[in-house]
Amino acid sequence: MRSETIQTVWTVKQEQDTLRLAELLASWATPGTVLALDGDLGAGKTRFSQAFASGIGVRGIVNSPTFTIIKEYNGEHLPLYHMDVYRLSESEADELGLDEYFYGDGVTIVEWASLIEALLPPERLQLYIEHLGGEARRISITGIGEPYAAWCQQLQAMGAGNE
Repeated sequence: MRSETIQTVWTVKQEQDTLRLAELLASWATPGTVLALDGDLGAGKTRFSQAFASGIGVRGIVNSPTFTIIKEYNGEHLPLYHMDVYRLSESEADELGLDEYFYGDGVTIVEWASLIEALLPPERLQLYIEHLGGEARRISITGIGEPYAAWCQQLQAMGAGNE
């Protein structure tokens, strides 16, 4: 059975637009939601993750788990598992037991997700953030399987920020 895949591209002019998108996606999150983030250094992956965390009710500071690899946060609505796999090989990541997070009770955000693509769940929301200069970003959003394809359809229907 093939999963449905839908892509939409949003161009945002200021950081606040990126934060609103992250908070909107957070409002749709349920246990087992997986977001796979990629983009150049400084494109805004961690800032997006912080806004998403706020959207699910995480209070306090959310920062990049670059050296700890995985940070867990308790949100009002759902727990958040925030990962940064930049410094891991795929085999090292495989030894961490990531499936427990991906299929657990919370939401998982993986920064630099393309580095462990073979380990990611077959259904996920992929985001690629490109820095366009200043606060402007192009965010390519790919929904793979349900409910993520439906999320992309909803974003397309909303139109705001859409290319």
